[in-house]
Order: sequence, then C-alpha cells, then structure tokens
Amino acid sequence: MANIKSQQKRIVRAERERLENRRYTSKIKTYFRRLERAVADGDGAQADTEHRELVQTIDKAVKRGALHRNAGARKKSRAARLRRG
Repeated sequence: MANIKSQQKRIVRAERERLENRRYTSKIKTYFRRLERAVADGDGAQADTEHRELVQTIDKAVKRGALHRNAGARKKSRAARLRRG
C-alpha cells in the first residue's frame, strides 16, 4: 500500500471504478447470452426485449466510459446481426 495519502485515495477510487466497469461488462455479456438463447428458441418478443435492454446497457457503458465507443458500436452491430437471424 502507498504511503502518500492522495495515492491511497487514488488506489481505493481506482478499485471502485474497476468494479463499476466490470458490472457493466458482465451485464452486457449476460444480455448477449439471453439474446442468443431467445433467438435460438425462436421467441421473437423475448428477443426484442433482450435486444433493447442490451443496446441500452451498451449505450450507458459507453457514456460512462466503461466501454470505448467503437467497442460499443461493434457490440451493437453484432447484436443487431444476431437479432436479424
């Protein structure tokens, strides 16, 4: 652990931010799995719901800085392609 007080605070803050970013990325992966399952089952309404949730989560993650905007766009494109079948 660092001896300088500001550095100790910075370490704590970095850990908190890292966990926040992990929450977003984990949620995105979960929604991708749900979308894949809904498409595989042929459940159109469920797939639409999951796709909407996934896109909203990706947008929030990009806005928050958890994802780079190009990575967000790539994931949204992949989700749309998956949704179309």
